Amino acid sequence: MSSELSSQQVAEKACARMDYDLLFRQAEGLLSVSRDRIANAANLSALLFHSLEEVNWVGFYFLRSEQLVLGPFQGQPACVEIPLGAGVCGTAAAEQEIQRVADVHAFPGHIACDAASESELVIPLIRDGEVLGVLDIDSPIRNRFSPEDEAGLARLADCWLAAVD
Repeated sequence: MSSELSSQQVAEKACARMDYDLLFRQAEGLLSVSRDRIANAANLSALLFHSLEEVNWVGFYFLRSEQLVLGPFQGQPACVEIPLGAGVCGTAAAEQEIQRVADVHAFPGHIACDAASESELVIPLIRDGEVLGVLDIDSPIRNRFSPEDEAGLARLADCWLAAVD
C-alpha cells in the first residue's frame, strides 16, 4: 500500500482543516468597506479562491432577464450567459436550492466552462424570495465538497447578501 495520498484524500483533508469561522470573520471585515454588489463579489471571490484548497474557479453569476450573466470571478475565462434552469448554476437559481455535485459529468445538462472541473458547489443568492444570482465554486477533484463546505460557503454567501444593497 502506498503511503502517498490520492488527490481525493488531499481534498478531504483540506476540507476538514478549513476554518469557516475564521474565513467568515475575514469576509465580514472585507465586505464592510462597501455596499456595492460588484466590488464585494470581486473581493469575496478572490478571498475564497485564495483560501480554499483544490478549487479552480470561484465566482458570481447575476440573474438578468431569465439568464445568469457572468460577474466577478477568479479562475479561467468562463461562460458569459447561462439560461435559467440550464447546467448546475441555472438549476440552482431556478430551483432556489444549493447544488452540491460530486461529479459534474454525471449532472444532466452540465455546462463545461472549464474542462478541468470535476465537482461543483453552487449557492443561490436569494433576498426576500428573489434570486439575485449564484455563487459558483468549481474543483478539479471529484467529490471535493463536503456537507461542511456547503454549510460554510452558504454562510459566506449570506454574509455577501447582508453586505450589499
